[in-house]
Amino acid sequence: MLPPIANRFVAGDSPAEALEHVRRLNERNVNGIVNLLGEHHDDRESVDADAAEYRRLVADIAGSRLAAAVSVKPSQLGLDLGEDVFRTTLAAVVDAAAERDVFVWIDMEDHTTTDATLDAFEALAREHEGGVGVCVQANLCRTRADLRRLADVPGKVRLVKGAYDPPADVAYTDPARVDREYRDLLEYAFDRYDGGIGVGSHDPAMIEHATALHERHGTEFEIQMLMGVREDAQYELAAEYEVWQYVPYGDRWLSYFYRRVVERRENLRFALRAVLTG
Repeated sequence: MLPPIANRFVAGDSPAEALEHVRRLNERNVNGIVNLLGEHHDDRESVDADAAEYRRLVADIAGSRLAAAVSVKPSQLGLDLGEDVFRTTLAAVVDAAAERDVFVWIDMEDHTTTDATLDAFEALAREHEGGVGVCVQANLCRTRADLRRLADVPGKVRLVKGAYDPPADVAYTDPARVDREYRDLLEYAFDRYDGGIGVGSHDPAMIEHATALHERHGTEFEIQMLMGVREDAQYELAAEYEVWQYVPYGDRWLSYFYRRVVERRENLRFALRAVLTG
């Protein structure tokens, strides 16, 4: 059983509970990005078990006709065991999803995983001519160059501010500087990309900036937010734009909840408001 503070942000223990949550979202014109909680597996058995559950989840989504995608973490699919393990395991999930026309997002973890994650994304996106997306983080100094690299890669790119705490020699640590960088990255992506952009933000100013860029350039985009955070705004935005909610499930909720909600002051503010007013 999830504690009350967590079940606002986690759909439940089982894939059935997650998909039922997505069904309710779809009724309000919001799509679901489903993630099985888990990260930093250091044994092959756990990696293979989560990969198998993702393949079953893909089949369930395809059979249900829900508007849903899946999102995986590199360290969940074996990156801590070696890049070869990660690439093989991820490819099996993406291949299964491609057969059923289910989109796969690859989450971005801490800065030490960036190269391996982007390399795997690019290879699979070119192999499948899309059908897969990757997350990039505005707080990393390298991300401008990464966006230039990915501009001609089929698939989608999700831009976020960054949920991790990288060292100052590789990242911007001033929140105002991160905001400026995020705005600039959005401007570059809307100007140069044609494969689709995910705007992963709860910041009303950034969402407004993205919608203005869409009006200017006509670039396809979607707004992505977390389950439990600004959900009323998600439903309102869905009346005009494509909105996707990140829907985690599973019993390994504590590290997710701490990093995504507690460690980030901005998300904590939204989360506390959601709990107090909900």
